[in-house]
Amino acid sequence: MDDETVERVRAIVLAIPPGETASYGEVAARAGLRSPRLVGRILAMDGHDLPWHRVLRADGTCAPHIAVEQSARLRAEGVLLVDGRLPRPARRAR
Repeated sequence: MDDETVERVRAIVLAIPPGETASYGEVAARAGLRSPRLVGRILAMDGHDLPWHRVLRADGTCAPHIAVEQSARLRAEGVLLVDGRLPRPARRAR
């Protein structure tokens, strides 16, 4: 992955306002990437200083390995998950 791609993804994630979310796929589409997995990889490698918790899976769930911390951070911003999933009406419209 080149630095330009990483910076595009970082800028998109940084622009997600508190209390709102986006899916990995939405971030990938905005960045011009073919795969949401690349967004996950970028956030895992270089996202510690970003609001990574605002990026969810397409079905509105947290990634299993970070679900507890991610849901706690979202809850602190007023985003409530129901049965581990962001209710469809609460998902950010594109």
